[in-house]
Amino acid sequence: MKLLLGDEAIALGAVHAGISGVYAYPGTPSTEITEYIQAHAPAVRSRWCSNEKTAMEAALGMSYAGKRALVCMKHVGMNVAADAFVNSAITGVNGGLVVLAADDPSMHSSQNEQDSRFYGKFAMIPILEPSSQQEAYDMMPYAYDLSEGLRLPVLMRVVTRLAHSRAEIAVREPLAQKALCPDSERTHWVLLPANARRRYAALVEKQAALQESSVKSPYNSELRTQNSKLGVLACGIAYNYVMENDPASLGIPVLKVSQYPLPEATVRAFAAQCESLLVAEDGQPMVEEQVKALVGDGYPVLGRLTGNLPRMGELTPDSVGAALDIVTAPAYANAQNVMPRPPALCQGCGHRDVYDALNRVVAEYPDARIFGDIGCYTLGALPPFRAIDSCVDMGASITMAKGAADAGVHPAIAVIGDSTFTHSGMTGLLDAVNDKSRITVVLSDNLTTAMTGGQDSAGTNKFEAICLGLGVEPEHVRVVVPLPKNMEEITRIIREEIAYDGVSVIIPRRECMQTLKRKLRQNKQK
Repeated sequence: MKLLLGDEAIALGAVHAGISGVYAYPGTPSTEITEYIQAHAPAVRSRWCSNEKTAMEAALGMSYAGKRALVCMKHVGMNVAADAFVNSAITGVNGGLVVLAADDPSMHSSQNEQDSRFYGKFAMIPILEPSSQQEAYDMMPYAYDLSEGLRLPVLMRVVTRLAHSRAEIAVREPLAQKALCPDSERTHWVLLPANARRRYAALVEKQAALQESSVKSPYNSELRTQNSKLGVLACGIAYNYVMENDPASLGIPVLKVSQYPLPEATVRAFAAQCESLLVAEDGQPMVEEQVKALVGDGYPVLGRLTGNLPRMGELTPDSVGAALDIVTAPAYANAQNVMPRPPALCQGCGHRDVYDALNRVVAEYPDARIFGDIGCYTLGALPPFRAIDSCVDMGASITMAKGAADAGVHPAIAVIGDSTFTHSGMTGLLDAVNDKSRITVVLSDNLTTAMTGGQDSAGTNKFEAICLGLGVEPEHVRVVVPLPKNMEEITRIIREEIAYDGVSVIIPRRECMQTLKRKLRQNKQK
């Protein structure tokens, strides 16, 4: 037995299923999967990728070569990987390929609450959604066998509450990695329109086999009772929340669904035994909508759309209990109210000095706008800095600054971190250079991917060369050290580059305080 996070259980399950590579970009709540494999499975190929699209494509390449691969990302990373992900259902796979999407209901550390199951449904591939850490571990060899049996990628979807909680896991003997065996069938992989049409037709034909697999899945099961008034269809982790309310004691039957596509025959048969259904799913009401279509307009289907469960955020045992008309004492009923403590940039962080300098300079320009990006430096939007005017998605700072400059905003300033720049900022910078946009880019380099715990940053020690290679004029690529003693120099350089009628990049470079502390501790221990 091992005590593991859900993410660690997934990682160990994948290693024991015989994967040869894991490809990922760090993003909470998925990061610990790749970190665990890097720390415990040296035989598995692993290095952080520049973004989720490159990760998906590399995993697909390993599958092409006949070996098993895992690709990991948080839910918004699915948006970045979507091109390769959707097309991988058309090419099919050779070695087993599992795409792990970690969703974040309630937006604990994310900018939206999207549900990755829609991507699996859109791509018409199998989806697995474990209800527990043990199930997450056990599903991995099943997922790879399913992938290779159907010759399709498999999407596994988890949520924060499962990814970041611990449980004891019973482990099995590991499988060996697959032998190298590249696919010899070229037409599967060359998506010219003629080939793609044939491959898409084959994918459509496989849908009956996917339905059959879901109906027979060991992860879709039914808890029968005598009561036929209300039934519950529980998906993934929501099954735990239902079972914590002891539905059997109330005579409430439960259908657990952890493999998709939704097993239609099973759902119809279950609904026929009940007068109404409550659909419990953590995320958006994807299954609730499908069940409504399956059972018809006259059959009561309850859930998030009807207000029986909250429309937003995570489910909880209490919210599910309330939907089942179970009255319980509210959790922490006697607890004192605690004042919220908003997040803040670390003391001594170089981003602090960057924002101090920016605030001093932009105060001189009444129409200045600062476009931010995704990273710990996003906290510059909060007091005491209140320094950025937007933060939308990875890499948007540069392109939004370009669009605003095109509209006449001056100065238009972009603030982007080192890891985000190589993730999806470089192409925006190329657009700006090609259009000779009047923007100032502040590429704040702390030599790591800090927000997710200090993983390697793909462009470390390469940023000047990248900017020059993209066409930024050498005299307008400026490097500074963000420290209070250098404030006069930094503000002078910002003013000079704002005055330049073109693209300039200022690179404030100083190591993240957290990774620096970690290195100092390690050196002291040595």
